[in-house]
Amino acid sequence: MTQDLDSYYLNKEEPNKSCLLALRSIILKQDENITETRKWGMPCFCYKKKMFCYLWTDKKTDEPYILMVEGKHLKHPKLEQGTRSRMKIFRVNAQEDLPIKTINSILTDALNLYKNGIVKVK
Repeated sequence: MTQDLDSYYLNKEEPNKSCLLALRSIILKQDENITETRKWGMPCFCYKKKMFCYLWTDKKTDEPYILMVEGKHLKHPKLEQGTRSRMKIFRVNAQEDLPIKTINSILTDALNLYKNGIVKVK
């Protein structure tokens, strides 16, 4: 992690800090072509340099979530569209065990959009 990314995670209060670090690890383990950077103040994960997902916390509830950039293509029942036209989010309760199977399923489905050419990568 770079110092800029370090500061994002390390400045969070528990249990969000541990939750976000665990989510980061899960995302990075999905594929060797996933890299991490920081965009708009939040950790951004790219697949072959194309934005894939973000980690953030809800401004009102302080609840962590994964924002799926191409969420409009994903049909998972746990994803929330809200008022977004392109992106969807998956909320995570930092007080509970992470739903690893659900997270992996969503990330796999999202990665397949890129791998199968539905979302064009360079």
